[in-house]
Amino acid sequence: MGSALKGKALIAYLVVCVFWGSTYLAIKVGVMELPPFLFAGLRFLVAGLLLFGIARALGDALPRRSDWRTLAIVGVLLLAGGNAFVVWSEQYIASGIASIFVVTVAIWTAFFDAVIPGGTGELNWRIIAGLLLGFLGTLLLVGATPAEILAADKRGPIALTFASASWSIGSVYAKRHPTHASPYMGAAVQMIVGGVTVALVGTALGEWASWHLSARGVGAMAYLVVFGSIVGYSAYSYALRHAPATIVGTYAYVNPVIAVLLGWLLLREPIHARTFVAMSMILVAVVWIQFSHKLRRAVGQTAGRPAETDSLGPSSPEPEATI
Repeated sequence: MGSALKGKALIAYLVVCVFWGSTYLAIKVGVMELPPFLFAGLRFLVAGLLLFGIARALGDALPRRSDWRTLAIVGVLLLAGGNAFVVWSEQYIASGIASIFVVTVAIWTAFFDAVIPGGTGELNWRIIAGLLLGFLGTLLLVGATPAEILAADKRGPIALTFASASWSIGSVYAKRHPTHASPYMGAAVQMIVGGVTVALVGTALGEWASWHLSARGVGAMAYLVVFGSIVGYSAYSYALRHAPATIVGTYAYVNPVIAVLLGWLLLREPIHARTFVAMSMILVAVVWIQFSHKLRRAVGQTAGRPAETDSLGPSSPEPEATI
């Protein structure tokens, strides 16, 4: 597949944008009821086991022996290093402020995509301009002032910075090390490994002593298991296989837009002129970054360089399952 988001990859990307845009609130609700690492770990473990069963029922083969190591590394980087610390950070920081730091996933991904050997990532002025425009749009959308960001409990921003960098490294690593496992099976194994890792951290920290299920906690976990993990994470895995990591990483810009629109539609939260300006900036940034990849690919072909493929690799078959 070429460098553009299209077809099933575009659908998967949009699924990620919509469902992950709604998870900030669910995480905030859950972490107020349940200890953070057990909450995050058991969420992914349950989702991974359910998805594993679905994948096997659909006839997906088990991962090859050579694929288990890659899937385990990606699961730890994305879920243990990435998502678990987002959950932990929301004990100390508002979900709106958290979304600003998570937006840096797009910037981190573009950086690692360019500096880690083995890929086609390249930071040129067009991509950098698009990334900065999207970040500024998110700042405007959330409405947080620099003073509010600096006033936040420092544990939250530090954890979110680590989480964003870990998620981005994991995404680029997954792109550099494609597997033969189907998207469903690959996502299931990653969630099981990541979930077990995070749950063990929670156990080591003694979180079972404060584990008390409530209706709100169960509701938040159920929503995150189904829509945040099984649907959203599977879609992310699929999109990452079929489009450049830098483009897929722009989902982090779209998530706050979805969150604002859902608040307007479901909770009648007000939308101001500033909101439309901010959303326009973010939309332009996402389209601009994709355009920059298309232009770079076209220039490469004109110069006689091999076309960028962004596929599973010349010897890799198409995945057995689709989103």
